[in-house]
Amino acid sequence: MDKNLQMIERLMQTTYALRRKQIIADNPSQSVKDLLENWPALRIESQVCAEFHRITNINLRSKFYAELDKHTPRLLAVYWQKAARTGKTAEALRSIFSAYDLLEQCDVNHRRTAALRALPVFLCEDDSAFFRTWNTEKESEPDIADLAVGLLTMVNEDPSSPVQFSPARIAIVLEGDIVLNDLSYLADAFLMLLGLMYALNICYPKKLIHTFHFIQKVIMGLDDFKPLTPRLLNLKNDLLGRV
Repeated sequence: MDKNLQMIERLMQTTYALRRKQIIADNPSQSVKDLLENWPALRIESQVCAEFHRITNINLRSKFYAELDKHTPRLLAVYWQKAARTGKTAEALRSIFSAYDLLEQCDVNHRRTAALRALPVFLCEDDSAFFRTWNTEKESEPDIADLAVGLLTMVNEDPSSPVQFSPARIAIVLEGDIVLNDLSYLADAFLMLLGLMYALNICYPKKLIHTFHFIQKVIMGLDDFKPLTPRLLNLKNDLLGRV
């Protein structure tokens, strides 16, 4: 049965204050599964974006894509500078760019994927738990039971390059549960994950705290009145051409 999205939007708008009270004040430790059972509309992409707008008064899709696209050329240039050096971070960046160089680089989705996939690597964060892969032809179930927050890239064959460049689909995982599972590109997945984090009051993964603070503060312009760490401030200054 098709969803009546207009009715869902009206009901979600009407119950917004009740929902925020329940999530933030009444039971902030409530599980994601329970929250989504109470508010199943937050499994719908359009309602994730709508909820983010209710909370921040910012259009999630347009702001995220516009700012990411604005910063991507400089981000890629900064990554390349680091990739030319020695060390594990440089080697990991070169691996990402070796795959990117084989793709059609005028494709905006490839550029966005490179900018986002290389971001935690550049920031020297451990993303091994956050990015998971599921070969749907070889594995009946994904290995996500221990995953609190992450992105699951589904592939139909053994990948010969970083899988985020050529996914069959990408899913968002919260507390071991697939919440959204039909996303086409890595940028879409990051965008929806950010929206869900705000909607469900979810903390950023500790091992990727710099990555998500960069997306929050630099890409989305959402200030929490805490100063940027030196690592993020240096990257922001690089993007803005400041010394």
